[in-house]
Amino acid sequence: MNEIVKAVVPHLAGTAIRHAPAVKAGPWVFVTGQEAIDPATGATGGNAPKIGESRRRREGEAVIAELRRLLGEMGTDWSRSVRVDQFYTSPDAVNPYHRARRHAVGDHLPASTSVVVDRCLAATSSVSAGLIAAHPDAGHDVAAVHPPGTEAGGHGVPPAVTCGEFVFVSGHMASQSGERLDPRAAVPPDMRWGASAIRRQTEHLIAHQLTPLLEAAGSSWETVVKAQVFLGDGDDLPEFLEVWSEHLNGIPCALTVVPAAAFRIAQGRIEMNLVALRNEAAGRKTVVEAGLPHGAALGPCVRAGDLLLPSGLMAVRADGAVAGAGISPTLDGLAHAGHLQAATIYDHADALCAAAGTSMAGAVRAQYFVTAVHDFPGVTAAWAARYGDEPHPFWCLQVPRPLPALGAALVADFWIYAPER
Repeated sequence: MNEIVKAVVPHLAGTAIRHAPAVKAGPWVFVTGQEAIDPATGATGGNAPKIGESRRRREGEAVIAELRRLLGEMGTDWSRSVRVDQFYTSPDAVNPYHRARRHAVGDHLPASTSVVVDRCLAATSSVSAGLIAAHPDAGHDVAAVHPPGTEAGGHGVPPAVTCGEFVFVSGHMASQSGERLDPRAAVPPDMRWGASAIRRQTEHLIAHQLTPLLEAAGSSWETVVKAQVFLGDGDDLPEFLEVWSEHLNGIPCALTVVPAAAFRIAQGRIEMNLVALRNEAAGRKTVVEAGLPHGAALGPCVRAGDLLLPSGLMAVRADGAVAGAGISPTLDGLAHAGHLQAATIYDHADALCAAAGTSMAGAVRAQYFVTAVHDFPGVTAAWAARYGDEPHPFWCLQVPRPLPALGAALVADFWIYAPER
């Protein structure tokens, strides 16, 4: 079960990019962000709706069909999926996609996150979705966790899913019944100071939603290994980090924070998903140190069993500056920021892998949150320069500015398979 098998598109949309849309790594299958495009040509015409059909519904059907096809190619199926992440370019795209998903896969839904971003990789796409599934050979049961009073956001999404020694927590907001902002997380309209929306929502989310959910799943904050946080306003980052540090004082957890364009709840300022170990597997969580520059990540790199989970990485150098930040604006036609910053990020990733006794050949998910898609060709060029023909399991999403590091053009969120020896 320690082998890595990658599905490969050798010439993505006719380019020299070797894309890995799906990877089987030991007991897991990872499918990177899928959009309704032909991977060989980049064409979207085959998904054109007929008269009276919804274009976005057809797009959702095409995405779900490709996710299921890739799962089958890797030897598993949707019933063994544990986490699905969906990114949309408009709130109007969410319901058609969810209806397509329900029609295609019925009632089995994994832990789910749905967030609106500025755009997907393809200019025509309104949804990009990817997932993680268990391989049947692993022998792990997939079970939904539904503690009373906990909702993930409607559409039948389970608040969390357990599989083996892992717990996958859906994207949660400081909501009430998944439909409105919880009054306890709201700032009274007459208050001028003494409270802030991001502080109240983060505190409520951690204390009143995620903590009891983890307990119901047989887990705890001490065994959380990775958190992915989306902020409705990038300027909320400092206060979010204050609250995060107060609640997780001394508890190491990989942390990726990026801005989002919109959420399910209009007043929401934050959405968070988690990956945790069950309490009995607490000893499988360790921190990997590689001496990265301060500011290159907002949290540590955590090893959880066979998975190496860095925090979101940014191109911060040893002197504290972002690589190429002062030059790139004049060379945007060359994707200079993407290339130089990705190369610096790969330096950080390689250092973490070396410290963990593995390499980036084990990367199973490379999620890039960029501030401009035209920087992404530089990312793929930097990957090819560093890793040669190694298929790239990338997922590109454009998010609003600012990113956590001043001048950063991208945040890279890696999952790396690193079997224990």
